[in-house]
Amino acid sequence: MTHPPLSPSYSPRHRWKVLAAGVAANAAFSVAFSGIPMTAVLMRTGYQLDNATLGLVLGLMGLGIAVSELPWGLLTDRWGDRPVLLTGLGSTATALVAMALWAAPSAQHIPGLGWLAAGLLLVGLLGGSVNGASGRAVMTWFAANERGLAMSIRQTAVPLGGGIGALVLPFVALHFGFAALYGLLALLCALSAWMSWAWVHEPPIARDAPRTSSAATATAEAPKTGPLRDVRVWRIVLGIGILCAPQFAVLSFGTVFLHDFGHAGLATITATMVFTQVGAMAMRVWSGRWTDRRRNRPAYLRACSALSVALFAALAVLVMAAGPHTADSLALRIALVVLLGVSGVCVSAWHGVAYTELATLAGAARAGTALGMANTSVFLVCFVTPFSIPHLLAFQGWPMVWLAASACALVAMPLLVPRPAASDQKLAKTALSRST
Repeated sequence: MTHPPLSPSYSPRHRWKVLAAGVAANAAFSVAFSGIPMTAVLMRTGYQLDNATLGLVLGLMGLGIAVSELPWGLLTDRWGDRPVLLTGLGSTATALVAMALWAAPSAQHIPGLGWLAAGLLLVGLLGGSVNGASGRAVMTWFAANERGLAMSIRQTAVPLGGGIGALVLPFVALHFGFAALYGLLALLCALSAWMSWAWVHEPPIARDAPRTSSAATATAEAPKTGPLRDVRVWRIVLGIGILCAPQFAVLSFGTVFLHDFGHAGLATITATMVFTQVGAMAMRVWSGRWTDRRRNRPAYLRACSALSVALFAALAVLVMAAGPHTADSLALRIALVVLLGVSGVCVSAWHGVAYTELATLAGAARAGTALGMANTSVFLVCFVTPFSIPHLLAFQGWPMVWLAASACALVAMPLLVPRPAASDQKLAKTALSRST
């Protein structure tokens, strides 16, 4: 990436405006990405879909994001954050307007499946721009001792948008239809594009002393090998993607699970999904600040993975124990709702910490590429997860779904928290011997 010869100066507080614009961009797209699955029951009825087709359609947006993430990340490192955010958000808003016009069902007409599938795939392809660009902005504007908190705040945009989507989109779809829903999402993307235009800029070359030292530190920390050739980066990328499978299982089919198996009403389903997203948002901010202070990101990631294994296994056991008697027991239905919500919070709490660890390993100058790699992994899993769940349901029902989620968390743990490289261990031993 090349800088212009002269760069305007900004107040030290401007970095928080950059972060706010990044949060807004991620939240606007997350309302679409995480919120549309919250209308799964209404979408299944409105578009007259079966579970298998519903899973395929919901997964297409994730597939679009997965395909586009790495190219967007490479473009971000080359062009900078601002052009990528403006291009991505503006084109996403345009695609959503097109969906409102041609891909929304009504009492008189149900559009063909191809219109819905193509629209969601296009929204994913274009909206994938926001993830890597806003993450790179955090790495370039914030000092090393602030990045965990800043990245976690940025990552709260995902559950924030999901919570807004869970609270608002089912109501809009039920009372005003899917055309109004897509129009609302287009408006949110347009507003966040305006914030990016106003606030997101490349950081000045000449900074004050603290910012200069942080830039020098980031340069010194940058590895000689690019992210695409770094085995350690690929391990964390795979771990992040696999651990997202349980999260996407909750987000894509949690509403269907509560409706079909838990016999919950729309109000209970909405409250559970909102709790999951708000809880994840709070935990991401707390975990970012906590791990910044204690410098224990690997231990925190290991604990989140282990707890996710236990919670989803417990959910599977509870479903097996309930059998066909869920509708007859209020206590059992409450237990299912609470356990699903807590599991969703736990398996969503680690994102900011993991992304900070990944971006730090790759170096600030290559953060866009590394985050693009991670998001490619994440959204490939986002496509595969809702596509696979109906087949698991047909095979062994909901217990198999939640056992598979538990297994994914178990597989992700050693990938997400790899052992230190041999050279790092040698340096640590040398330092220890010198200190003694």
